Amino acid sequence: MAGAITARQAPTRRAARADHGAPVRRRRSGLERAKARTGLLLVTPAFIFVAVFVLIPVGFAVYLSFTNYPLIGPDHFVGLQNWALVGQDATFVQSVLFTLEYTAIVTPAIFVVGYGLAVLVRRRRRGSALLRTLFFLPYVVGLVTESFLLLLELQPGSGGVNAVLHALHITNGQTAWLVHSNLALAAVCVLVVWFASGLTMVLLMAGMQGIPGDLLEAAAIDGASWLDQELRIRIPLLRKVIAMTLIISVVGSFLAFNQFYILTQGGPGTSTDTVVMWIYQVAFVQLHLGKATAMSLVLVVLVGFISFVQFFALRDRKA
Repeated sequence: MAGAITARQAPTRRAARADHGAPVRRRRSGLERAKARTGLLLVTPAFIFVAVFVLIPVGFAVYLSFTNYPLIGPDHFVGLQNWALVGQDATFVQSVLFTLEYTAIVTPAIFVVGYGLAVLVRRRRRGSALLRTLFFLPYVVGLVTESFLLLLELQPGSGGVNAVLHALHITNGQTAWLVHSNLALAAVCVLVVWFASGLTMVLLMAGMQGIPGDLLEAAAIDGASWLDQELRIRIPLLRKVIAMTLIISVVGSFLAFNQFYILTQGGPGTSTDTVVMWIYQVAFVQLHLGKATAMSLVLVVLVGFISFVQFFALRDRKA
């Protein structure tokens, strides 16, 4: 009898010791180990891709930022000299401020135009498919091609833009758009808004079509107007999509290069130099690769910080 009681109490005592002492380690079964190996095998290609194309280049860039690395020849360690030169470079600071100004202009414009286009084509009606194609076509054609076309159309005396404005008696047809910094910035902003609004339209339209129709019908029955449905139902439900579109616009604006290089080449002077354009000049014209790499890392940190702020501000706030 006593032996039976002791045998029954033994598991309870072991459980008590497990509760008050170190946790009991459970051996994984063969199936769990097989699942773990399968998971590691599946993520290995992605890890190799990230390591080869992200981690190793970033590590090499950090190394270059502490050297006077030339395109040809040996490099020498210079410590924080390149980082000090970045802070002393007035053109770099100017390019950052200009890029911020450019981003502040085009990002809201792209979103507003893209949202308006999405509202126009989100319903399945006659001609909506054609309109979607036409609105998205500039993004398919590409910014480089459109920049070269705009370069031809902005020529004084022969470009189509000046011809139209002259026919409307707005200008004399001889406006040098790309010589004046404000006019050049305005032309580039119009081009970029026209180019990128199609992508924003597609993303927002996909999000709008995913909103349950019953929810909107119930709001309409309760007396909600079209504006109320947009502001209080659609936009809150599109928070993640809106965050993605804004982050894409901001990152793309900070990395702007092609349109300015083709249309203005940073001129007049350096008034329309973006951050990437000035990094390109320092790296491949002045041949200061170490300094240019330090500038690139500053740009990466700046874009990452702004993207984090956007993501934090537009995150879902669940009760």
